[in-house]
Amino acid sequence: MPKPIVAIVGRPNVGKSTLFNRLVGSRIAIVEDEPGITRDRLYQDAEWAGRVFTLVDTGGLDFIEAGDIPNQVRRQVELAIEEADVVLFLVDARAGLTSTDEDVAALLRRTKKPVLLVANKVENFQRTGQLVDFFRLGLGEPIPISAAQGMNTGDLLDRLVSVLPPEAAEEEEPDTVRIAVIGRPNVGKSSLVNAILGEQRVIVSEIPGTTRDAIDTYFEREGRRYLLVDTAGIRRKSRIEEAIEKYSVIRSLRAVDRCEVALVVLDALEGVTDQDKRIAGYAHEQGKASVLAVNKWDLVEKDTHTSQRFTELIRRELAFMTYAPVVFISALTGKRVPRLLEMVDLVAQQQCLRISTSDLNRLIRDAVLHNPPPAGKNRRLKILYATQGGVKPPTFIMFVNDPELMHFSYLRYLENQLRAAFGFEGTPIRFVLRQRD
Repeated sequence: MPKPIVAIVGRPNVGKSTLFNRLVGSRIAIVEDEPGITRDRLYQDAEWAGRVFTLVDTGGLDFIEAGDIPNQVRRQVELAIEEADVVLFLVDARAGLTSTDEDVAALLRRTKKPVLLVANKVENFQRTGQLVDFFRLGLGEPIPISAAQGMNTGDLLDRLVSVLPPEAAEEEEPDTVRIAVIGRPNVGKSSLVNAILGEQRVIVSEIPGTTRDAIDTYFEREGRRYLLVDTAGIRRKSRIEEAIEKYSVIRSLRAVDRCEVALVVLDALEGVTDQDKRIAGYAHEQGKASVLAVNKWDLVEKDTHTSQRFTELIRRELAFMTYAPVVFISALTGKRVPRLLEMVDLVAQQQCLRISTSDLNRLIRDAVLHNPPPAGKNRRLKILYATQGGVKPPTFIMFVNDPELMHFSYLRYLENQLRAAFGFEGTPIRFVLRQRD
């Protein structure tokens, strides 16, 4: 099921980024200590009391300053608010209530979203009389915190978890492949959705999805059933969506959480952007099988090496996703869209591969004999035993003498050996290291 989205908003310099860092600091759900993964994101998973949610940092709202940059910031924040399930409205207790705070509060009241009013930079929690003015915002009692010191943030998280949407069990559709078409605005997601649904099929039906304002579409192709996990970013058009914005990435988060296969759409005319890296990186970190669809290929001037050069560019820019197949398509003309669906079938099957324990340990023994692990701390890593712990993504548990001796480069070597022997095309592979004497 999709994780709830929580946006932190407020005027400039109230401590939004400090609070963001504080809340995700030691509770980041997924950590990747390997090169090639973009880190300049403004969202991150956090966990409290067993609930996982996606926290989104935003720029400072200023309704007075004019100009292109302030307007862009405002549009980005509006998008973050629109996609959020809960909003943390941060104010500065030290500076007191300002007219900009009142403007932000008016905007939030119109959204009808759950809003927690959070007063930051509180120095004395025994004397909170300076917070009385914030009651005028009409958003309830302010929660006093010090984000820099981490004081009272536990109480804030308790309140936050209490207003998150209730967890709902998602109904499993047997033998149904759930596909999410994701990408930044204007890369051709809507055209690709239309091209996919325009293919010859037995049935197409639309049902409301668990994502707000989304439509899930079932279709069948060659006897196989699919669920197209739609998002607001695919069907709904809004003025916010016209610009290529950093926060538009959160439109893809819910779809990725709910899918099995992510179709990451790239623009052949623009190459791979930082936004593309953010979106593809999220699918990778969530362990989703992925296919890279390079759209608008019909508009590119080509020679005999054009596709090879573009593939090399993708592999270089998306170095963390070299396992994902690349398909050059034209959503407008429908060219190679059937090939795209063939690759969806392939990666959906590959993410469910299971390797017997005997075959797995035999492969690891051979890999270690051919290329022994490097020594560190005057000790050499020993891999004692391995077993497959799960699928979607394929996850392997390795018992070793000391997990700290395992270098990421050697894990990459073992991953490459697994792929060479068994495939796993289109799906990330996860390793879990456990110490065993």
